[in-house]
Amino acid sequence: MNFARTLKHLATPGWLAWRRYRSADREVIRAAVATSEASHRGELRVVIEGPLPLRCLLRGQTARERAADLFAHVGVGRTDEATGILIYVQLVDHRVEILADRGIDARVARGEWESICREMESAFRDGAWRRGVLEAIDRVSRLLSVHFPARPGNRNELDDRPELF
Repeated sequence: MNFARTLKHLATPGWLAWRRYRSADREVIRAAVATSEASHRGELRVVIEGPLPLRCLLRGQTARERAADLFAHVGVGRTDEATGILIYVQLVDHRVEILADRGIDARVARGEWESICREMESAFRDGAWRRGVLEAIDRVSRLLSVHFPARPGNRNELDDRPELF
């Protein structure tokens, strides 16, 4: 357990971290996800988390491990074609992780997701919280459009609204 990290999370109230994504920001992100999903068969979920729960801190859980837990929790792994994508933003640790379900993971290199994550983190360092997420959605959309183009009757399987934890 990293004492400094634990203290930082415990000292950060959720509302303070979440103020970066107010209602108007979340609506713009929701619309971007809906627009994105019209161009491919992937299903995007954006999860934004402030301070980690104490149990995660006590286990020393990394952002990637937490993203994997939330991947299952918000249903990203339950799409018909295994084409779910989780964009996870850990506000206190300033980390971003993108996890792809097995259908996508088989076709898109891990390095693509890493590049998008680092670009988001760079935007966040500049204070561009909304722009960072929107640009990531756009890049993910372009990748999925190539590997999983839309078909007539594309079905929306997951909620498009970003989820705050």
